[in-house]
Amino acid sequence: MQIAGIIAEYDPLHAGHAWQIRRAKELGAQGVVCVMSPGVVQRGGFSILPAGVRVKAALLAGADLVLTLPAPYAAASAEQFAAAGVALLAGLGCVDTLVFGSETGEAAPLLEAARRLADPQLPALLHRQLEKGLPFAAARAAALEQLHPGCAEVLARPNDLLGVEYCRAILAQKAPLTPLAVLRQGAGHGGAPAQGFASASWLRSRTGGAARTNPVQAVEGWADYVPSACMELYRTAAGEGLLLDRRAADIAILSRLRGLRPADLEAIRGVREGLEYRLLTAAGRAGSLEELYTAMKCKRYAHARLRRLALDAALGVEADLPALPPYLHLAGMGPKGKEILAMAKPALPLDSRLAKLEKTGPAAAKVAALHAAAEDLSALCRQRPQPAGSAYTRPLIRL
Repeated sequence: MQIAGIIAEYDPLHAGHAWQIRRAKELGAQGVVCVMSPGVVQRGGFSILPAGVRVKAALLAGADLVLTLPAPYAAASAEQFAAAGVALLAGLGCVDTLVFGSETGEAAPLLEAARRLADPQLPALLHRQLEKGLPFAAARAAALEQLHPGCAEVLARPNDLLGVEYCRAILAQKAPLTPLAVLRQGAGHGGAPAQGFASASWLRSRTGGAARTNPVQAVEGWADYVPSACMELYRTAAGEGLLLDRRAADIAILSRLRGLRPADLEAIRGVREGLEYRLLTAAGRAGSLEELYTAMKCKRYAHARLRRLALDAALGVEADLPALPPYLHLAGMGPKGKEILAMAKPALPLDSRLAKLEKTGPAAAKVAALHAAAEDLSALCRQRPQPAGSAYTRPLIRL
C-alpha cells in the first residue's frame, strides 16, 4: 500500500475516524486521501458542522489531502455515494487502496457478496421481493439469500453494507483500488459509547436543545470521544454559531417543498410510483421534517430514502445527473499533500477552485451548480446563518 483512500462524512470526526487514519498508516500507507461530504450528507440532511470545519478536522486527524464529494452524490443512495467516492479516489491516479470500517473486519466476504450481487438471476428474485412491499435493501438481501445462502448476512450490518457497495463500485469501474476493511472500533452505529469510542450519530444526538441556548456547552459531551485538537476546533465553531439549527433546516426545506407542484417533481431523482403526490401532500401539512417523514412513511420505502427524496426535491436534483463526478475538487492539504499531488496522474480536472472546475464541461457545470446550491442552503441553516457563495469563495484549507 502506497496511498490509502478513505470515503467519509466526518459528521463529526471522532476518535474512531482518527484511529482509522492512523491504522491506514500503521499498515503501510505513506499518505491518506479523504473524500469527504460537504454540507449535505448521505442520510438526506445537513451536516452538524459546515464543510470547512470538518475538512480542517480531517487534516488535524492525519489526513494528507481532502477532496470534496459533490453534494448531489453525497446525499445519494449508498450505491451512488460509494460509486462516486471510488471514482474520485481512482481518478486521482495515485491511490491504490480503499480503507473502510467494517463490522466484519475482512474484505474477502464483502467482495464475495459484491460479486454475488451481479448474479444474473438476482433481478427477477429481487422484483418478486419488492412486489411483497419490502424496502429495497431488505428485498435485495432476501433475494440474495435465496440464491446464495449465508451470503446476505453482511448486508444486515451498516458498515459492512457500505463496504459491499465500495467493492461493487471497484468491480464495476475496474478501479485500481484494493479494498481493505478494518474492524470498526467500539460503539456500533447509533449505539452508546464503548471502549472510548462513540458513533457520529450518538455525538450528534448529544447536542439536543442546548445547541440553541448554549452551543459551546452543547458540544462538551463530545470531549471524551474526539481528538483534543478537533475538540478545540468544534468549540470554536460552536461559539461562532456554526452548529446546525434543526428548526431552520425544517423551515428551509419545507418552504421550498410547499412552493412546488407535481409537474416540478417529474424529473427529480427517486420520484416514481406517485411519490411526488405523497411528498407534496405531506409537505402541505407538516410543521417539521420529522412530521413530513412520518406522513410519507410506508412499508415500501425506507426512512432514509424519503429524507433524500425531500432534499433532492428542495434542491432540484434530477435523475439525469451524471453517473459519476466529473471533476476533483481539492478542499484541504496537509504537510504531505504536495508530495501526493506530485505522484498524482489525474484522470479528471483537478483544482481547488470550483469556478474553474465548472468551466471544464457541461456535466461539470451542472454538478457544480447543484453543489453550490446545496452549500448555500446548508449555510442558511446554521445557528448564525452564513453568507451564500462559500462553495466558490472558500480557500484551500492548509495545515
